[in-house]
Amino acid sequence: KYADDAPKIPAGAVAAEDADLIADLVRQGPVTMKLVLTPQTLADVESANVIGDIKGSEHPEQVVIASGHLDSWDLGTGAIDDGAGVAVSMEAANLIQQLHLRPKRTIRVIAWMNEENGLAGSKQYAKDHEKEWPSHFAAMETDGGAGHPIGLNIKGKFEIKKLLGPVLAVLQKSGAAGVNFAEHIGADIEPIEKAGVPAFSPIQDSRFYFNYHHTAADTLDKIDPKELAENSAVVAVTAYALANTEQPLPR
Repeated sequence: KYADDAPKIPAGAVAAEDADLIADLVRQGPVTMKLVLTPQTLADVESANVIGDIKGSEHPEQVVIASGHLDSWDLGTGAIDDGAGVAVSMEAANLIQQLHLRPKRTIRVIAWMNEENGLAGSKQYAKDHEKEWPSHFAAMETDGGAGHPIGLNIKGKFEIKKLLGPVLAVLQKSGAAGVNFAEHIGADIEPIEKAGVPAFSPIQDSRFYFNYHHTAADTLDKIDPKELAENSAVVAVTAYALANTEQPLPR
């Protein structure tokens, strides 16, 4: 989306393999390109976030978010970006319920609307809940595909790693105990991050992600069900642990 003060020049995204081809041709000499850009910016329509809660047994007013976004670029079907993130978040909640676990805090699954060209769903949630930020305990977003999970991205104080020691010990068994402290976790939870709420996302094997990201190749056949299930397990373990930790996370 253009910034308010930006000139609205034509812009197009080029698939990774096309970019590699162009780079190779440029090394051989001058290149002339022709782009046929067909997208349109249509009028806004009303849509909605989809939100479901597993109510906390002891602190229902305190919220741990697990989330992904519903919308996608129209070239493919949005399986990787970000159908996978929505599926992972929903399945994480489903696993917790199937195991008859009772989180002390509320686990809130959110399928965000309009991440790709405006973040309207995120902005509306922030508008509706900004007075409740003190009771938002943690927020997770999965928006990096469905590759094998190798750890957790964290935005927050370094002390959080020590508090999550038992969780990382569990994740170590599947090779997902790596920790990376990041400056930014996810576009949809950015307002929550800015409020100081600790934020998390799976670190995933992203070697092939940008081969398909925002292209016609982003389709369901690129999803490995085993790796999708692994991501769901990581989110389920992390969300449940956050919902049950005795100590508040530092902000």
